[in-house]
Amino acid sequence: MNRANGLDKPCCVKIADADRNELFASGLEYNPPARGMWNIVHSGMLLPGAHEIFACAQGCLRGVILTAAEMLELDRLSWISVSQSDMFDGTLECDIIDGVCEIIGKLDRRPPVILLYLSCIHLFAGVDFEVIIDELTQRHPDITFVDCYMTPTMRQTVSPVSKMSSQLYAALKPLPFNNRAVGIVGNDRATDEDSELVRIIKNSGCEVRDITLCKSYEEYLLLAECALNISYIPTGYLAGDDLERRLGAKHLHLPARYSYDDLIDNYKVLCSELNIEVPDFSADINLAEKALKAAKEVIGDTPIAIDYTVVTRPFELAWLLYDHGFNVKHIIADSAAGEEDSFDKLCEKCPDLMIWSAANVNMLYEPEQHHEHMLALGQKAAYYFTTDNFVNIVVNGGYYGFSGIAKIAELMIDAYNLPKDRREVLKLKGMGCASCLV
Repeated sequence: MNRANGLDKPCCVKIADADRNELFASGLEYNPPARGMWNIVHSGMLLPGAHEIFACAQGCLRGVILTAAEMLELDRLSWISVSQSDMFDGTLECDIIDGVCEIIGKLDRRPPVILLYLSCIHLFAGVDFEVIIDELTQRHPDITFVDCYMTPTMRQTVSPVSKMSSQLYAALKPLPFNNRAVGIVGNDRATDEDSELVRIIKNSGCEVRDITLCKSYEEYLLLAECALNISYIPTGYLAGDDLERRLGAKHLHLPARYSYDDLIDNYKVLCSELNIEVPDFSADINLAEKALKAAKEVIGDTPIAIDYTVVTRPFELAWLLYDHGFNVKHIIADSAAGEEDSFDKLCEKCPDLMIWSAANVNMLYEPEQHHEHMLALGQKAAYYFTTDNFVNIVVNGGYYGFSGIAKIAELMIDAYNLPKDRREVLKLKGMGCASCLV
């Protein structure tokens, strides 16, 4: 096996030989140019009327500014550059406060909320973020200031994406609960209207509320009326948990699943909370089965690679596809946490299935030497295995449940029949965002 620069950390392993508790040892990492995932700049733009201010070093600012520019939202972002001398003269807090106030004074309109991002160097320097927020609030009482964090060093504790997901709802103030309002939190795109999840909520007489559907700051504030919030993306759990702690709204975490039994268990929990009968899902299951069968007839024994960016449970999706006759040969993921059951089934039934690290530096060279042409599910799989036949969604694509399984199967057919130019597609940052590159 080749090694980049003499590094000896393996980047792939047969599932039968893998330790599901630690698939790969931590080491030097590589981030492939597959840009569809959202970052904290994209997420902050979901809050209507919000203005983002980043205080960080110039090297970090480059990517931040380009993201906003690519979204055609540069007028909603400002920045404060931190120099080396700022780290030693004891004025970090004052510089940020003065910088934010200067920015506010130059804006064409006063935003109702400002998302203020500090970076990892501020945490290393022991900056008192609470003092900064308190002082800014006193000077500008008509603006809500939310503390946000551009801190990749948090990945081993609370990931920046999870923290940003939670902070998106930090500006919500307590309101009397509306028992007919159900929130879906933690997503960067709306949940598919055809999903059983949305259908159950609406058939119960409740309204679905979601930050991705809000058109104004006033509409956003009404999210605080939701007596029940649902999260189904892992990084959205913290958002629901925080809203339950702060506002008292019940939080249900109903993860997107690809196991029929687990999906039905999710729906039972939801129906119990809504005090309604559990519907019959026979027709929904039949729809998913027909879609999977149709996909198998088209795709045949074509090798399939799945990566962790396409869905939040890649091992569970891999087992579903394997169980329906698909030739799943590769999974790109650095963790199987929460998917131990699917991992064990795959380990028993297809022990030669290869697991590849998503970030190991040796991925620069390895995958393309070990594969034939294949169908990829996910952008990283398309990049690493150099195929233009790929399913181009991220983080479940807004799909959920049996209808979501059916639609992913349909996307697999499209990917098989209609190759894309991966070089053009993968360079676009933040799938679903407006982009001047399109």
